[in-house]
Amino acid sequence: MYENMVTARYYEERLQEEYLEGKQPAFDISAGPIPGELHLAAGHEAAGAGVCDHLRDDDIVTATHRPHHIAIAKGVDLKRMTAEIFGRETGLGKGKGGHMHLFDPDVNFACSGIIAEGCPPAVGGALAAQKRNTDSVAVSYLGEGAIDQGAFLESLNFASVFDLPVVFVIEDNDWAISMPKERVTDVENGAKRADGFEMPGVRVDSDDVLDVYDAAGEAIGRARDRNGPTVIEVQVHRRMGHFMGDPETYRPEADQEAAAERDSIVRLESDLREAGVEDDRIDEIRDDAHSRVDEAIEWAKDQPLPEPGAAHEDLFVSPASGVTDSEPDFEAVGGEE
Repeated sequence: MYENMVTARYYEERLQEEYLEGKQPAFDISAGPIPGELHLAAGHEAAGAGVCDHLRDDDIVTATHRPHHIAIAKGVDLKRMTAEIFGRETGLGKGKGGHMHLFDPDVNFACSGIIAEGCPPAVGGALAAQKRNTDSVAVSYLGEGAIDQGAFLESLNFASVFDLPVVFVIEDNDWAISMPKERVTDVENGAKRADGFEMPGVRVDSDDVLDVYDAAGEAIGRARDRNGPTVIEVQVHRRMGHFMGDPETYRPEADQEAAAERDSIVRLESDLREAGVEDDRIDEIRDDAHSRVDEAIEWAKDQPLPEPGAAHEDLFVSPASGVTDSEPDFEAVGGEE
């Protein structure tokens, strides 16, 4: 778990550096090696590592628009994920999805830029596991600002009615984009949403990865044993803005300082030392993680950009007449005339 957490933290820090290149002093979202929006999850690492450490490749995970720490903990290919974020041809989605639409079928991971929309696919995956009579489970991540969404509430209802092997993990970082939680939802404890659907709801009040691990172990164990779904809410903290370039003028300086002081990675390092792990071993794990991240970023930057014509491939419909110089290859675009 420590390896996953330090990998995720350094990955976010390096992406921040790469993303801001060419976008300053006047912020230009289209400039630089990583165009478009970028949502980073520094401060959320415990929620990813503590849950995913219980999972296998055949278990399904759906994540949010802030997905990197979860993807790393689930075992998504780091190089291909990075290439996707840089919009390169060798990315997970051939450079067409970007960081909010990562998909790695090798480890059954996907994420979405639409709020709470990972919940229905996770429920579908859990239903499939149930019908296939396997013991695989599904986990769906969402933010505390998403707990009022219909997609989440309908998924809770469906999961409860059919006793599906799914766990919903709410990452509570106190901010729904630019709004404090208490201004946008009616409950302080998001796990209470489970009460209306007769399923267990558990809140982990700190981003201590060992506490997250314990809560997730019980919930995932229940799901594997076919005892139904669970909601877990984990109190995390947001060390960066909602998106890169966010001036955070809405956020009190004291809240930013408090988040910077709460570091789940430092806390876990202390736990490791108390458990007898030598500093040299901790340093080795961290250095190896940093090397993997640096290697992935340099590899991704060396990968080719997609050819412009690739925009007309991997589609469910053919391009309009006259868009291309030749007749479309219906097999290549996934349809038949």
